[in-house]
Amino acid sequence: MQPEKKQLENLLIQYFRESYNDFPKGQVVPSESPDFIVKMKSRNLLGIELTRLNPANAPGLDEQGKNHVTSLESFIELAKGLFEQQSSLKLFVKFLFSGQNGFIEKKGLSMAVKTVHIIHEAVKGRKASSFFQLSIQPHLLPGGISELLIAHHPSLEQSMWERSNNLGVSNDVVDDIRQTIQKKDEKLRRLYQKQHLNYYWLLITTDRLRGVKNFNLANKIVNHSFESHFQHVFLFDLIKSNVFQLV
Repeated sequence: MQPEKKQLENLLIQYFRESYNDFPKGQVVPSESPDFIVKMKSRNLLGIELTRLNPANAPGLDEQGKNHVTSLESFIELAKGLFEQQSSLKLFVKFLFSGQNGFIEKKGLSMAVKTVHIIHEAVKGRKASSFFQLSIQPHLLPGGISELLIAHHPSLEQSMWERSNNLGVSNDVVDDIRQTIQKKDEKLRRLYQKQHLNYYWLLITTDRLRGVKNFNLANKIVNHSFESHFQHVFLFDLIKSNVFQLV
C-alpha cells in the first residue's frame, strides 16, 4: 500500500497533466526528491516537485470560527460515510463552502444526503481503473456549498474528503508564493541536482485561489515577477482547473 501522500500526489500529477496542454509527452514515474520524473520522448529527464501553497499570512480564527470549522468538517465526515455505505469507489473530494454560518447545524443531515446523491449521480458509470476529474456546477449544489471538486485515480486506496482552504485564507498570497518558491529553491540546490536531471519544474497546488482582500488575485499573480532556480514554476488552482505559469 502506498502512503496516503503519494496516492494523492499520483492523482495531482495526473490532474495537472490533463489540465496543462504543454505537459511533455513521456512516462511519468513516481520518485522521491523530486516527487516525479518524466522520461521524455527526447530521452531528457524532467523532475517535478509538488508542494501545497501554505497560507503563512492567514489570520487566526476566534472561538466562533473554530466551532464553525468543526461543524463543517463533521459534515464532510458524515457525507463521506454515507457515500461509502453505498459505493466502494475511492474519491478525492474538495468542498468549498460559501461562508453562510449556521446552515450545517440546521440542515446537516439533509444536506449531506443531497450532496451524496449529487456525487453518486456525477460518478455514475465512471471506472475505478481510470483517472477522472469533474466539478459540480454551483446551481446544482445545496445552499452553503459553493463549489465541489471530485477526482479519482486508480492508485487511491482510501478516500480523501476535505474542506478547501483548510489551512486558512491568506492576507498576502503573493508573499506566500514567494516563500514557497524560496524554500523549494533551497532544496533544489541541496539535493535535486545530485540526480543530474535535465530539467526541474515546481508545481504549487492551491485548493482555490483566493485571499481575504477583495481584488483580482489571478491578475495580481500573473503580473507579478517571481524568480526561481526551477526552469518553470506553476500554480495550480484545483477547484477551477486553472494553471498559472509563474516562472
